[in-house]
Amino acid sequence: MADLFAGGHVDPPGGAAGPADPLHRGLGVPQIVFMVVAAAAPLGMVAGSVPVAFAASGSPAIPLFFVLSTALLLVFAVGFTSMAQRVRNAGAFYAYVQAGLGRIPGLSAATLALFSYTLLLVGVNAYVGVATRNVIERCTGLGSPWWVWALVSLGIVAFLGYRDIELSARVLGVVLVLESLLLLVMDFGIVGHGGAHGLSATPLLPSTLGTGAPGLGMMFAFFGFIGFEATAVFRDEARAPDVTVPRATYLAIAVIGVFYAATVWAVVVGIGVDSVADAAKADPEGLVLGLARRYVGPLWFDVMQVLLITSQFACVLAFHNVVTRYQLALSRAGALPAPLGVVHPRHRAPSSSSAVVSAAAFATTLVVIASRLDPIGNVYAWFSGASTLGIVVLMAATSLAVIGYFRRVAERRSAWRTIVAPVLSFLGLAGLVCLVVANLPLLVGTTEGAWVMGGLVALSAVAGLVQALVLRTCHPTTYQRLDAGVPHE
Repeated sequence: MADLFAGGHVDPPGGAAGPADPLHRGLGVPQIVFMVVAAAAPLGMVAGSVPVAFAASGSPAIPLFFVLSTALLLVFAVGFTSMAQRVRNAGAFYAYVQAGLGRIPGLSAATLALFSYTLLLVGVNAYVGVATRNVIERCTGLGSPWWVWALVSLGIVAFLGYRDIELSARVLGVVLVLESLLLLVMDFGIVGHGGAHGLSATPLLPSTLGTGAPGLGMMFAFFGFIGFEATAVFRDEARAPDVTVPRATYLAIAVIGVFYAATVWAVVVGIGVDSVADAAKADPEGLVLGLARRYVGPLWFDVMQVLLITSQFACVLAFHNVVTRYQLALSRAGALPAPLGVVHPRHRAPSSSSAVVSAAAFATTLVVIASRLDPIGNVYAWFSGASTLGIVVLMAATSLAVIGYFRRVAERRSAWRTIVAPVLSFLGLAGLVCLVVANLPLLVGTTEGAWVMGGLVALSAVAGLVQALVLRTCHPTTYQRLDAGVPHE
């Protein structure tokens, strides 16, 4: 297939890249962690989603919910990383579901993952467009359509995604360092001033768990970790992936969890334990920005507004890279056209897959523009809510797949890694799926929107199931290839 793209290279099936593979970049733990934590958009999460979490839950215990989410994900990571060491495929969730539950559920998981991450990419990029427009208007007085800046953002993402992954890693690393420093300075400013009414451990005490609606608090806290599984998506570009991927996974979860818990605790004490929920309801958009102005200074307020844009842009770029590599893995397995598996000879990146992702994002954004949907109330809210549902379902299915895989291969491993931890994580994630479904109208913004987006999520999973059945009937050889790279000891 090399003649399809001049000078291109098509990797062997299975997604097992090695040092001789042009895709192999020797990425280390720090580079992968930077990309994964950047996908979590720390500033965007703290300034945008955390106030909504306080307002919706009515609870000051959000810092504790981040601690509990970290614990749940560390348990999930036990089975996840065990699969990463055995299933040498960059398809992450879909590859693990396929290995443990079979080809048909696996391909269903693949289409669900592609749909969910693409929605997330387009939804967050709409936020970038609006935030950029607002900052430019505030600074210059000149108005402009939000979609102009959204399309510019997609253009920059397309350029970076097409090229060497190390370029994306450097961009994401710089953005992550800047936004993290910004939040840390705010944290220290709040602590240095003693908060609104003195420093308090109340937001971290178990006694606060029953305040307000704890289920909503847990749900919103968990959303801050979406994208951490990208550690496995980059395995083909990692140095010693069987070691690098597990280390990066645990480190990414720990870094995100500790950083969020500490920063959100500072937000609570900066406003006041008894006042934070009401303050968030009154002004969710200005809650954290107001803290920066109050405890650090007006300049920090302005800088935070600008870095809020770059934080969300980093999120868009990270998810672009995730979708690109999902398509690459599916192409190698024969489930998507072979050109998507081509590795650019100079950039040593899945550039053709990246170009397709960019085209899909541009096309979806143009449809959104033509439909005159509100970029925040409709696009960002609907797409983010639906993608969250899809990704949590994938995680729950992955926990089941871990159990099924290790029972099938009869490999001698500890019961903790192959049974106990996956069962515990499945129970926790299944409960979270129920929470998301029950509160999807809140996430999406309207009941009608929840039905539409929830239905599309279900259809995306059904599409993969249908594709698998068609392949089994009409293209049995390709259907058999879906297991490439999955050991069968």
